Amino acid sequence: MPSFKIDTNTAVVFVAVPPAKKLANRQTGEIAVDRETGAHMMTVGLMVTDDGEAEVYNVSVPETGIPEGLTPGTPVAVTNLRARTWENEFNGQKRHGIAFRAVAVTSLAEAGQNQAA
Repeated sequence: MPSFKIDTNTAVVFVAVPPAKKLANRQTGEIAVDRETGAHMMTVGLMVTDDGEAEVYNVSVPETGIPEGLTPGTPVAVTNLRARTWENEFNGQKRHGIAFRAVAVTSLAEAGQNQAA
């Protein structure tokens, strides 16, 4: 399924929900794994603000692309943010939506502190 690049160059992005392991199966507790690297997948809630509007997106990121200490309110940069549509059927009901994925989420908090010193 194709995915589409999302340009965040004009946006301000903050952590809204701290990173957590992404579950592949909620019943068994199995953690999702990145098919390319084999790393565990994480989900982080990011608040993206642009042109006077804001939205929170749950973004999947390989664990290797998540630094320590991402807490709500931390300004971040997002590397290679992409969106793709999904659809599935569960208990006879069709569901669909948009999934967001990034290669990495990098804290900008230290960069700002270093500039102020």
